[in-house]
Amino acid sequence: MVEISAGGLVYRMEKDELQVQMIQDRYGKITLPKGKMEAGETIEETALREILEETGIVGRIIDSIALITYQFVHSKSGIIDKEVHYYLVEAIGGTIQAQVEEIRGVEWLTPLEAWRQQKTSGYDNNEDVVRSGLKRLGIEVQ
Repeated sequence: MVEISAGGLVYRMEKDELQVQMIQDRYGKITLPKGKMEAGETIEETALREILEETGIVGRIIDSIALITYQFVHSKSGIIDKEVHYYLVEAIGGTIQAQVEEIRGVEWLTPLEAWRQQKTSGYDNNEDVVRSGLKRLGIEVQ
């Protein structure tokens, strides 16, 4: 069985300052908004819907960043092949608001602060996603 999710690294320019959005998930980890694809959606529609639902931000896809694949065992369905598609997404509207049923918080950060939080409190498999997204925004990190 294959399960597909999508999300993105959301950014905006605020008073000539580049800002990147990060969320804190229900487990207290820093991550990017993402979620499962629903019937009839494209992967891109899934990414934009999940960003809107989880963070309150309306976005526009700029570029594909990464595809992460892995397997996990579900107690009822057995082995699941998971695909997570990540996009670089420009914020074009909405008001930042965490979906409290799904996540603990959401905030706009400077790119370097977002990277610091990813390194100290994020999931290891998101490191390349965040690095690649920041690189597309002209920010090099180590």
